[in-house]
Amino acid sequence: MNTQLAILGAGPGGYAAAFLAADLGMQVTLVDLEPRLGGVCLLRGCIPSKALLHVAKAMAEAEHLAEWGVSFSKPKIDLDVMRKRKERVIATLTGGLKQLAKKRKVQVIQARARFADSQTLRLDPVGDKPPEDDTLRFEHCIVAAGSRPVTIPGLDLPTDRVMSSSGALELADVPESMLVVGGGYIGLELGSVYAALGSRVSVVELTDGLLPGADRDLVKPLHKRLEREFEAIWLNTKVVGAAEKGKTIEVTFEGEVDEKVRRFDRVLVSVGRRPNSAELGLENTRVEIDERGFVVVDNRGRTADPHVLAIGDVAGEPMLAHKAAHQGKVAVEALAGEPAVFDPRAIPAVVFTDPEIAWAGVTETVAEKEGREVQIAQFPWAASGRAQAVGRTEGLTKWVIDPESDRLIGCGIVGPGAGDLIGEAVLAIEMGAAVGDVAESIHPHPTFSETLAVAAEVHLGTATDLYRPKRTR
Repeated sequence: MNTQLAILGAGPGGYAAAFLAADLGMQVTLVDLEPRLGGVCLLRGCIPSKALLHVAKAMAEAEHLAEWGVSFSKPKIDLDVMRKRKERVIATLTGGLKQLAKKRKVQVIQARARFADSQTLRLDPVGDKPPEDDTLRFEHCIVAAGSRPVTIPGLDLPTDRVMSSSGALELADVPESMLVVGGGYIGLELGSVYAALGSRVSVVELTDGLLPGADRDLVKPLHKRLEREFEAIWLNTKVVGAAEKGKTIEVTFEGEVDEKVRRFDRVLVSVGRRPNSAELGLENTRVEIDERGFVVVDNRGRTADPHVLAIGDVAGEPMLAHKAAHQGKVAVEALAGEPAVFDPRAIPAVVFTDPEIAWAGVTETVAEKEGREVQIAQFPWAASGRAQAVGRTEGLTKWVIDPESDRLIGCGIVGPGAGDLIGEAVLAIEMGAAVGDVAESIHPHPTFSETLAVAAEVHLGTATDLYRPKRTR
């Protein structure tokens, strides 16, 4: 079997690359382990988790209405209905991708692929319909194989009571107690879902703060809220052992926790992800892999092998679906001879907790670490009419500004809808906008989006929603 372009992996990066390549007239074959397109993000990640977070948010908002004199009875949760609704969302999107592939004449093969050489993939059957041939010859191949959860040796137990994010999204039950190992975005998002459904959730994090790497002023409002929703948050603490004891998991801790041994009905391990580069047969090509397992690529997705490109999680951090999709399009355009490069000024990151946290471009934390001089302009949502109206005054919007040019180089937001708001910041940073460009753009009132403009006005000293005493000489 022969093809012009083979794409290994049908996640957001893989199918985006496949569809664009087909639109540009290439013969495309898409190979994936799954019978449905979409990859981990759609099948067991981004989409199902956001669907469940929507449920958690709606329940929280209903409870919040008690402050307005509107009370509801305690919600009744039907897990079967919830699971079916989640699966319906996934089925709708995967079905759409299947139709798009068919209309574009993209050949889709379900198989386990491994490089035999720089222009040949060996195909082993994994589903009910084996591939027509056991080899696929290609002119070029884009590796979009994604990543998988990191496991902890002491927690690698042969029981479904110890779960990865994929297992947690199956919603087997609502455990009375759950331990989330890892205070990153995946653990906090899923922990929030289970807490809303009724579990007593505890989080253990090895470092001294949740969401390591995010600016502390953005994390603070979320941490404060999670302290109310979760049973416990243990920082500077690690798991050193675990054992299955009847219908519970007995966990042994080391660090800032009083009881060193505790039992939980379920344990969610969420301590990061690693690239799926080890079992692809890349050693049979000229592709280089770094010490962390990432495929080494240039800014066009090209590897050291002229026939092989790589995109997405397997090609380096940040491991985000939207980065993978953008990289996929760049790689295809580069193959088509267009002057495309992957050189973003800002890749947005979003934590879909409540409140949401989002940032893009240069963060205050990274600037301090690198010794880079920046200016920070902040607008607290306590001064926002919209935030006061809906009772969400814990939010914050801030710009990171280059002091020499007054250019916007970074943005951070915490509050409801932060993930949607960060898009304006990405555009401003990518366009090289000055802080005055945002300040002088009229934003609708009363909205959360106007906090971006007012934060810019704070830097210029023209914000009327905040009082700043004049400096005296």
